[in-house]
Amino acid sequence: MTQANTLAFTKARRSSLIAAIFMMATSAIGPGFLTQTATFTATLGAAFAFGILASILIDFVVQLNVWRIVSLTRMRAAELANAAIPGSGYVLTLLVLVGGLVFMLGNIAGAGLGLNALTGLDPKWGGALSALLAIGIFSSHRAGVAMDRIMIVLGLLKVSLILFACFATHPPLGEALRQTVWPDFVDFAAITTIVGGTVGGYITYAGAHRLLDRGTVGVENIEAVSKAALSGILVTGIARYVLFLAILGVVASGVVIDVSGKGANPAAQAFGAAAGDIGMMMFGLVLWAAGISSVIGASYTSMSFITVFSKKITERMRHLATVAFIVICMLVYMALGKPPAALLLFAGGFNGLILPIGLSIFMYVGWCRSDLMEGYHYPRWLLVLGILTCLLSWFMAYKSAGAIFAFISAA
Repeated sequence: MTQANTLAFTKARRSSLIAAIFMMATSAIGPGFLTQTATFTATLGAAFAFGILASILIDFVVQLNVWRIVSLTRMRAAELANAAIPGSGYVLTLLVLVGGLVFMLGNIAGAGLGLNALTGLDPKWGGALSALLAIGIFSSHRAGVAMDRIMIVLGLLKVSLILFACFATHPPLGEALRQTVWPDFVDFAAITTIVGGTVGGYITYAGAHRLLDRGTVGVENIEAVSKAALSGILVTGIARYVLFLAILGVVASGVVIDVSGKGANPAAQAFGAAAGDIGMMMFGLVLWAAGISSVIGASYTSMSFITVFSKKITERMRHLATVAFIVICMLVYMALGKPPAALLLFAGGFNGLILPIGLSIFMYVGWCRSDLMEGYHYPRWLLVLGILTCLLSWFMAYKSAGAIFAFISAA
């Protein structure tokens, strides 16, 4: 390989890794996470720091295993599931598509809430306009390049604004750090919801599938893939904790955040209390960026699963299917009329119930099916952590299922 070819290969691989990092990061810091963090920080206070830590640790184990196994097998999650346990890929696809639909409703709602805070536009119309923007991106003949660049810009914007909000609220850092490792109490429903909103459902596979589409796969790329996964987890972990601190600073100052009223917008109240009108504009930008990036990530990843039904589905066909998926979700959102914040909370909880199913399949592949990974000897320590995390996710899903599905009964 010539020096020019080597440089081109290195540049292409770096580009694919950055694209995957921001696909995961922007999906994990979506409107659901913003609303969930504001809601649970307002109700649980500093004790919610433990939930943030739990979500980061679970994210570390899940993403590292999923990215590595997808890269080693050169297969998308559903195709891999079918190869390991015949028929399971179709079940996983169905669950992810249903979970993706729920998440999409929350993401479109979040984008609508963001534009409402920024411009005063009705949330329904703001959500519809944001969905139309996403449709325009996927309708482009250079959809992949456009998607990668937009996700990077939106990701940097969100992280910058969240950091500013944290400095403005002066949170009680000592108390937060103490309760991060020694909480006064543990709320499993809150942890399951926040895990679902940051690593559940489609989010688990967003970055891994983007790597696959960009061709960064195989044993020869496994170290680079692992480093990229860790970088993405570090970025999202810091952003999650900083956002929690920003809202905790507002709550600790004595501001009462309404989390139960019809149409309540807890995150907007927190940003407004932190910096007044400027804070509301910041919140609008953060939530809109989170909403539109999550609409792109959720629709892209959900539709990446449909290749399990036919190997003849091309990338262009997937982009057209993605457009149709966004249109359907937009129409359902416009007709539903459910308070947006409630949608965002339910989306995280529902996808938290999907997480253990997919993770169980991946742990089986890692432990028993080295033939699907080019004979690669998968690190046992990583598998042990994965299995423990899988058991924990099943336990949390069991403990919180009643509370989550009570939402359905009340809807």
